[in-house]
Amino acid sequence: MVGLRRSLESYYGHPERDAAMDGFYARFIRPGDLVFDIGAHVGDRVASFLRLGARVVAVEPQPLCVLALRAIFSGDDRVAVVEAACADGVGTVPLYINTANPTVSTASPHFPRAARGATGWEDETWDTTGEAPSTTLDALIAAHGLPAFVKIDVEGFEDAVLAGLHQAPPALSFEFTTIERILPRRCLDHLCALGFTDFNLALGDEMALALPGWLSADDMAAHLRALPHEVNSGDVYCLSRPPRS
Repeated sequence: MVGLRRSLESYYGHPERDAAMDGFYARFIRPGDLVFDIGAHVGDRVASFLRLGARVVAVEPQPLCVLALRAIFSGDDRVAVVEAACADGVGTVPLYINTANPTVSTASPHFPRAARGATGWEDETWDTTGEAPSTTLDALIAAHGLPAFVKIDVEGFEDAVLAGLHQAPPALSFEFTTIERILPRRCLDHLCALGFTDFNLALGDEMALALPGWLSADDMAAHLRALPHEVNSGDVYCLSRPPRS
């Protein structure tokens, strides 16, 4: 509960951050759109998507976070909370839980190992394990429809999430970290096979695109490889074509 409270205090009650988030996501999301939030955590992005007029499927495997999501968005029929991890298949996946900082809990066995001893990650400990049901992006699309935008933030499990997607929504984002340099390349390769053509990124928690123009997948992969370790993390934004008018 201490870790959950930390997350709620970090992500809620900051009007300037909320306004910046809404302005940023407005380039991808219009009123009435369907949005998938994969790794919804405590729902600050869900709240932004709702303020933009979207309907949201919020997917989160951690039971305490699911309780928070259901409490925060209780009574809002625009939100469907799915208690599951998104993966490359339907079944179950292990969870590696950081009870002090649940925002970095993960279904990836590689991510905690990559963080061990890395600069900036010294205080992070995945001290509890569990298991969660898993679904796929394809299964979510079959149940809810094709979204206009998909946000994926699952701490080193992004490639597995994308492996469960076989059609291209207009736009999506996936998180990257500088402790796992090869993972974004795998994500980009899969997205190119689906028809995504244009890529940009935001660094850290900044609500702004870092590059003045959109890159090809190869150029984005090279840009990510060249980032200094101190960047730590960010999100790659990906567009399929044709663009929305």
